[in-house]
Amino acid sequence: MATVDETSFWDADMEEQAALFEALVGTVQQFGGGFVALFRGVTDPRQPAYITYPLPAVLTAGLLLFLLRLAARRQIQHQLRGNGPSAAKFKALFGVADCPHGDTVDYLCSRLSVAEVQETVTRLPETLIRRKVLYRHRLLDEYFLVVIDGTGFHTFTERHCPHCLTRTVHGRTIYYHPVLEAKLVTATGWAFSLMTEFIENPTAYPTKQDCELKAFYRLAPRLKQRFPRLPICLLLDGLYANGPTFALCQRYHWQYFVTLQEGDLPTVHEEFEALCRLEPENSLHCRTGVQLQTQQDYRWANDISYVDSDRREHTVSVLECLETQPDAQGQRTTTRFKWLTSFRVTAKRVLTLANEGGRLRWKIENEGFNVQKNGGYALEHAYSQNHTASQVFYLLLQLAHSLAQLLEAGSLFRHAFPKGVGSAKNLAFRLLEAWRNLRLRPAAIQQMLTTRRRIYFDSS
Repeated sequence: MATVDETSFWDADMEEQAALFEALVGTVQQFGGGFVALFRGVTDPRQPAYITYPLPAVLTAGLLLFLLRLAARRQIQHQLRGNGPSAAKFKALFGVADCPHGDTVDYLCSRLSVAEVQETVTRLPETLIRRKVLYRHRLLDEYFLVVIDGTGFHTFTERHCPHCLTRTVHGRTIYYHPVLEAKLVTATGWAFSLMTEFIENPTAYPTKQDCELKAFYRLAPRLKQRFPRLPICLLLDGLYANGPTFALCQRYHWQYFVTLQEGDLPTVHEEFEALCRLEPENSLHCRTGVQLQTQQDYRWANDISYVDSDRREHTVSVLECLETQPDAQGQRTTTRFKWLTSFRVTAKRVLTLANEGGRLRWKIENEGFNVQKNGGYALEHAYSQNHTASQVFYLLLQLAHSLAQLLEAGSLFRHAFPKGVGSAKNLAFRLLEAWRNLRLRPAAIQQMLTTRRRIYFDSS
């Protein structure tokens, strides 16, 4: 017989698991319409007579692969399939006897429309925009910040498919698959996948390989078509410091910050230095950080003319920040930040433009790619040998990452765990334990699905 202390601990543990599962169900309900409605618009290509698991059940299994940080497709079978509480949840949610097998998920993903799954991913941040969840995170109370950057997600020593890009290093050929991401970011640390463009060769031996810039010129029209009236400010690295990018942003009425490296656009650097000498009033010195130990020195110049290789003239501004702060040894080090921007810089808004605009480009690296590669999502793991399925798994990972951010920041989770649970990996572990071990009656799950909730986020 259990002692009183053991019983109390067990009851408390079950209550925490129930609160966490309800927070997950509530988050998916409020921002995705529920696990079934989340994948509305994705066409099932299978023959109806041979279907055992409906499409939402199979794709939810794929979503849980990333949401629970299982890190490999076979873990669906080991962790979720044949488990009583897990099977009961799939029964209550989808009316099936158990969680689908990982190979079933792979089979379906290999036959889906990548564009339709992409729309499922895009619809989530669109919902946040429409419900004004992200309004307080806009730059200058108007522009949504969208970082566009590329990363690699698959690397092979042998050709994986005809679409592989190749790179030869020290006589050894590497086959890899990069991807270009457009992520909507905020200063508070959110990074939601808005749209994806896969960088891949059309054939096995093209005369010229695909690249990030080509992918950007394919992604931009898709983004404009999907969000024709959304006020967007692009945050870009130095690769995009060129005339075609400036012209495209002007045509689409997008603002932009482009990281300006010393070797980029020499005429712009020269004119910036000349204007700074003529307009010394375009500068600002301030201190910030803990005990005001960080010093920031700003310079800027507007109305700089740049003529590209096609003889098109562009008018831009340049903003520079020299940030000096003490390091771990007490020595003061200085870092230079320099951006080329479409905004007109003034003394009243230079701090906002720099700290709430240009400097947020790194969010896609830290809160985006780094979390997905090293935070348990295993972005670089090959979840399938099938080309289409690999892309679908990548998109399911993006959807899971967005949902995990909303879950952790939402009021349902914060009320149940006011002190948090530590790292995001700890949250995934607890969520896995709740899915595997929490026993709920079907009526209790149905009540969670039908209860109307209002999830709100901390505005501090």
